[in-house]
Amino acid sequence: MEFSYIVAGFVVGLLVGLTGVGGGSLMTPILVLFFHIKPALAVGTDLLYAAVTKSVGIFAHGKLGNINWKIVRLLACGSVPASIITTFNLKYMDMASDAAVNTIKFWLGIALLVTSLSVLFRTQLAKYSKKEHLISAKCTPYLTVLLGLVLGALVTLTSVGAGALGVTALLIIYPNRAITTIIGTDIAHAVPLTLVAGLGHASIGTVDYSLLGTLLMGSIPGIWIGSHLSSKLAEHSVRIALALILIFVGLKLIFH
Repeated sequence: MEFSYIVAGFVVGLLVGLTGVGGGSLMTPILVLFFHIKPALAVGTDLLYAAVTKSVGIFAHGKLGNINWKIVRLLACGSVPASIITTFNLKYMDMASDAAVNTIKFWLGIALLVTSLSVLFRTQLAKYSKKEHLISAKCTPYLTVLLGLVLGALVTLTSVGAGALGVTALLIIYPNRAITTIIGTDIAHAVPLTLVAGLGHASIGTVDYSLLGTLLMGSIPGIWIGSHLSSKLAEHSVRIALALILIFVGLKLIFH
């Protein structure tokens, strides 16, 4: 079974390296559907897994000047309190009950469907926002904090959203920012968010540290290989295939 977890970690790492989509969109559903890990345990373990893997990205993007720390702070002003409040509510739920399991599965499925749409239409949404000047500069700080609130609650409950949804929303709010800055900023924000959410899950006992270590053994080489292959493969085709997988898995979780 440990070897299977290493393979799963490698596959997810490879796809994250190829597409840039957060591991939560892939790892949590794999743990729930294929390894029959309890949803709350899968979410909690995946959050700390994401915090470790994405922390490497901060150093890489920071050296390249791809992080806008003002946007990171605005996002964190919304996401960190939302994550703490969501964890506080989870603490008073019976995480092993059918109601809790079904709730997490349902919202995980919804998050995956929304993520798949953002993966498919990210470029078109960004172009439309830039062309139509949808958002005025005065509104951007408030919308950024609001985005942080939504991501904080969603990521803490499902572990999905910090990657694909965050990048797509930031492209709409900040259409004139370079895509490299948006991605770097999103990764920088994802680290404190997933760390706070992961520690919150750890406090209620929904983290499997042995599983976490095994997944990282596969994901770290997977991300390295995927990053090097990304320039050689048709990224558009990979994104479409990934979006279709997310739609299938999302519907399976909702109607399971």
